[in-house]
Amino acid sequence: MTTEEKQTAVRFEQVNFSVGGTHILKNISGSIRKGKITTLVGPSGAGKTSLFRLCNGMQSPDTGEILIEEKNISDYDPVVLRRMVGIALQSATMIRGTVAENLALPLELQGKELPKDDAAELLNIVGLEENLMNRKAKDLSGGQRQKLSIARTLVNRPQILLLDEITSSLDRVSQQDIEELIIRINKKYGTTIIWITHSLQQALHIGDFTWVMMAGEVVETGESSLLENPQNDRVRRFVKGEVE
Repeated sequence: MTTEEKQTAVRFEQVNFSVGGTHILKNISGSIRKGKITTLVGPSGAGKTSLFRLCNGMQSPDTGEILIEEKNISDYDPVVLRRMVGIALQSATMIRGTVAENLALPLELQGKELPKDDAAELLNIVGLEENLMNRKAKDLSGGQRQKLSIARTLVNRPQILLLDEITSSLDRVSQQDIEELIIRINKKYGTTIIWITHSLQQALHIGDFTWVMMAGEVVETGESSLLENPQNDRVRRFVKGEVE
């Protein structure tokens, strides 16, 4: 295995994906660096969320290959894959019940229990007080629910964490809390983070690397500073806020 392969968490090779005859992703190739934060930006309909759904096996590509830790995604047991590749969404959907019950859900689905000490540690990691354990999840603020959603995703100790617009509905203070939390998780555990965001400032501030997607294609990639001086004309217009 080459040094580059050892540093790669996810690799796409000529990936194509269609829905109902519509070509959503077109010849996607590229590597996501292990242990780094990569942000995905681009206009609505660019295919960012579809790319995520391929990464944890929720959908399969029409053609091409996706490799997770240099193993073809189709060779993973789906349950193992989804523990390895966690996902947190903008909606932060909760089940009815308490914080503790929501937190324990991933293990409950495996017929296991989440020890109280482990639950307390997870809440501590995401900056929630242990005394919230018996609070109804529906009574939490938006920021608290998003932190709980991330904590629940961390129950399986994923090596790769997919974040889909997780701060877009939060106020600025809550958004900053979540950004700091994700940086902390990345640094402490070496978790590979792939973050879809509509905020170019967030992508620039949070990301080590950035992929810019447009109309189902990866148009430009590199260190996140590329957003300050894009080389591609389409990306330059997008960054300026001009309609493509």
